[in-house]
Amino acid sequence: MSEPGKPVLVSLRGASFAYEDGPTVLEDLDFDIREGRALVLLGRNGSGKTTLLRLLSGGLRPRTGRLTVEGRPVTYDRKGLTRLRTTVQLVVQDPDDQLFAASVAQDVSFGPLNLGLPKTEVRARVDEALDALGITRLADRPTHLLSYGQRKRGAIAGAIAMRPRVLVLDEPTAGLDPDGQERLLATLDELRAGGTTVVMATHDVDLALRWADDAALLTPEGVRTGPAAVMLARTDLLRQAGLRLPWGVAAAELLLAQGLLTDAAAAPRTPEELSAFLRADAASPVRADG
Repeated sequence: MSEPGKPVLVSLRGASFAYEDGPTVLEDLDFDIREGRALVLLGRNGSGKTTLLRLLSGGLRPRTGRLTVEGRPVTYDRKGLTRLRTTVQLVVQDPDDQLFAASVAQDVSFGPLNLGLPKTEVRARVDEALDALGITRLADRPTHLLSYGQRKRGAIAGAIAMRPRVLVLDEPTAGLDPDGQERLLATLDELRAGGTTVVMATHDVDLALRWADDAALLTPEGVRTGPAAVMLARTDLLRQAGLRLPWGVAAAELLLAQGLLTDAAAAPRTPEELSAFLRADAASPVRADG
C-alpha cells in the first residue's frame, strides 16, 4: 500500500471466510487500513467487498487468519469486540438495516449508551454527531419519516457518535441524488479533516478516482492495493475486477496526447474540473498567442 510511513490501524492477515454451506468468499487475504488515508474498495458483485468490511468491523469472524488493531489481535468476546467497535464503525448500505429507534437522537445515542458512558457524555456525543452530519434539526424526528438521504446521514451519525478512528462505509452514495452525494462527500471530508480515517466500498470508479488516496481492487487473484490514480489506470486490474476505466483517466490520457497537459497528477477528475481547465487553457497568454 502507498504511504508506507503511515501507521497501520487495522490489519487482516491470512484471512479466509466462507458462509455456511457456501463457497469460499475470501481466501488467504492480507489487508491494511492505514491512518489518515482515504481508502476505496472496489470489485464486481460477489467479489467479497461487503464480507471484507464486516470482517474488518467484527461483524464476521475469519475462518482462518487474524484481525489486529494497532498490532494487537482482536478477541471475539464482549471486551474484545467493544474495543474493536470503538476503533472501527461500519455503516451498511441500506440505512433501514441500521436505524431502529423511535427518533433520530435515540438511534444515535444507542452506541454510546451501550458503552456505559454518563448521560452528559452521551448527550454531548449525540449533539456532536448530529451537528457533524447537518441533521441537528432532525433530532426528534421519527426515523420512519426521514427521506432516504436523511436516513443515510442518521446512520452515519450513529456510527461517528462512537468516535471511531476508522469509519467504514458500504456503498454510501448509492441511492442518493447528485446533490445528496456532494453533501455526503463534503461531510466525509470534514470527518477526515477531524482525524477520522475513512474506508468506502463502491462501484463508482469516477467517485473513487476523485475521492480516494488509495484504491484496493478485489480480483479473482486477490486484493491489489496502491495509490488510487495508479490503480485506477491499470486496465488489466480493472478488467479482472469487472470495472471500467474511470472517466478522469481517459480525459487525462487525451489531454496528455494533445499536449494540453504535462503532468497526469494535475489532470481534471470531474466534468466540472475539465471545463474549468479548458477555460483556463483557452484564456492563457501562451494559448492565445499560439
